[in-house]
This record gives sequence, C-alpha cells and structure tokens, in this order.
Amino acid sequence: MLSLADNVSVDLHQLLKEIKNFEQPDAQMDEDHLSHLRSGDLLPGWYDDWVLIEQQRLRNIRLRAFLLLARRWLGRGDIQKALEAAESALEIEPLHESCVELLMSAEVRAGNRARALRTFEAFSTSLDIELGIAPSKNLMRLAEDIHSSNGGFH
Repeated sequence: MLSLADNVSVDLHQLLKEIKNFEQPDAQMDEDHLSHLRSGDLLPGWYDDWVLIEQQRLRNIRLRAFLLLARRWLGRGDIQKALEAAESALEIEPLHESCVELLMSAEVRAGNRARALRTFEAFSTSLDIELGIAPSKNLMRLAEDIHSSNGGFH
C-alpha cells in the first residue's frame, strides 16, 4: 500500500478546496486564487487513460468555476474580473456558448461593442468549421442586439 504523509500538501486537493470555498456567494477571490485556478492542469504531459479522464473532469470543474465567477462579477459590476473569468473559461472550452455569451456581455458592459461582435464572429466561424453548426438563436439575438444598439445595451 502506498500513501502520503499527513504533512504532504497535494495541489489538486488545495485547488478543489478553493473552488468549493469560492462557490459560496459571499466568498472573496483574489488574484492569487484566480491564477491558481487558471493553472490548474492535472499532470500535464501524461496520457494514461485514467489521467485523461481525471484531466477532463478537472477541466470541467474549472470551467464551471470560471463561469460562476464571470456571472457573479458581471452581476456585481466588476467588469474587468468578469472579462478575465469569461476569457479563462473560453480558453478551457472554446466552443462553449455560455462562455461566449458571458464574454460578449462583459465586453459590452466595458464599452467595447466592436470586440463583443468580433468575439461572436470568431465563435460562429469556429463552430461552423469544427462542428458544421450555427450558434444558438439566443446567441445570435444577443449579437443582433449589440449590433443594432446605440450604446444602451445592458
């Protein structure tokens, strides 16, 4: 039987504990926590089947955490942090529509409608190339609303 001494710290356990803590509505998240969440890959360069499964599981956990943070910060009006969280989520899963929607919304709130529309166009192109499908009607409606608005989009 193989085990670790009690005083050995496992970075994966620490990351999962941090994610669980900041899922609380009143949790504070500083730049160190965000950086740790961004770099939370599990055993990079390993390709054993069990590792690939666990890597994907951790990516999904990190993705949900970034989406939660982006929504929370967007709702609180902390637009820069919302942008960072949405961009980080999109890096994990480039074809995840919720990531794109949050990023576009944060870009609009930051006053950058052109960038929001470029984000939509890039996503739409990638979706077509990778999967041969178009974005959802909801996301297309958001892009249309941004395009037709005169800066009054919320």
